Amino acid sequence: MRPDQLRARALAEWRGLPETPFPADRTVPVADAVTRLMQSLGLRDRLRSEVVIGAWRDVVGEFVAKHSSPRQLKDGVLHVSVLQPTVLFELERVWKREILDKLKKRFGTRIVRDIKFRIG
Repeated sequence: MRPDQLRARALAEWRGLPETPFPADRTVPVADAVTRLMQSLGLRDRLRSEVVIGAWRDVVGEFVAKHSSPRQLKDGVLHVSVLQPTVLFELERVWKREILDKLKKRFGTRIVRDIKFRIG
């Protein structure tokens, strides 16, 4: 007999009532529960999209983040709106490869495959 069964039996005899053991602790972190819920509702891609969009400022830096904002992640392509044509040119021609490498390193190559910049 296991110790918890012995304890329950001894208490039941002493009290004159059957002792029901406490249920096992089944608590989980909220983040895990929300992730599982989103996946069960078929919203896994949306959760990934929100995480990538939320990390934009950390990946690109303060200056670029002030002049651009990610709009959506669709089929592995991150769509980003920029404020000015000069920023568009700079991001597209100079910084795109570096930003894409940082995103791939952080989230994996399957999540973010490309970045599309546009004025808006």
